[in-house]
Amino acid sequence: MAEPSSRSSATVSLPRRSLQTALLTCDAVATEAERCAHMRIRHQVFVIEQGLFGGACGRTGGDDTDVHDDDPATIHVIGRADETICGTVRLYPIGPAGRWKGDRLAVLADYRHLGLGAPLVRFAVSSAARLGGREMEAFIQPANVAFFRWLGWRPAGGLVDYAGIPHQRMRIDLIDRIDVNDQNGTLTACARMAVISVRAVAVSGRCRA
Repeated sequence: MAEPSSRSSATVSLPRRSLQTALLTCDAVATEAERCAHMRIRHQVFVIEQGLFGGACGRTGGDDTDVHDDDPATIHVIGRADETICGTVRLYPIGPAGRWKGDRLAVLADYRHLGLGAPLVRFAVSSAARLGGREMEAFIQPANVAFFRWLGWRPAGGLVDYAGIPHQRMRIDLIDRIDVNDQNGTLTACARMAVISVRAVAVSGRCRA
C-alpha cells in the first residue's frame, strides 16, 4: 500500500475484470512453508519495493517483522492465484472488548491486476468476526482509502505517521461480517473461501527473506 506519487500500490485499488483469470483463494497459514512464503512476500513488497521498515527501495536491508509475528494469537494469511502464493495479510486481537487489527496486506506486483487484495481483506474481517471480534482497525496508506471504503470500512481521525509515511486509520464493525457476499459478481471463489473456519496453526522458526 502506498502513496501514488512515490510507490506502487501493494494491493491495487478496486478489482477489475481481466481476460487473464485465476482461481483466487485465501487461507490461514498451516505449514512452515506457507509461513515462509507469507514472510517473503511481505519483505519483497514492504522492504524491497517500498523501502519501508528500514529498507531502501530495491535493496534487501530492513525487516517488517515484529512481536505480533511470534504471538500465537496472530493469524497469518496467504492468498493464492491458482496454486501460486502471491498475497498476504495478518490479523490479531488488540485488547479487550473484541477489538482486532489487520495489517501487512500485500500482493506481489505481477498479480495485482487479478484483484486479490479485496478477498484478502474480506478473509481477515470474516476470520476476526468468527473469533468473536466486534470491531477491526487498520492503518492504510492514503492511496488505498477508496479501496477500503468500497469494502465497507470507514476513516477514523486524520493521517498519522507509520513506518515513516502517512497512514489513515480505518475501522469496520464485525457484527454480521461472517458471511461474505460478493455483490459485484467478481472473485466469488475467494469470497467463498473467506467463510471457512480459520485453521491457524502455530509454526516455529524464522524465515529468511
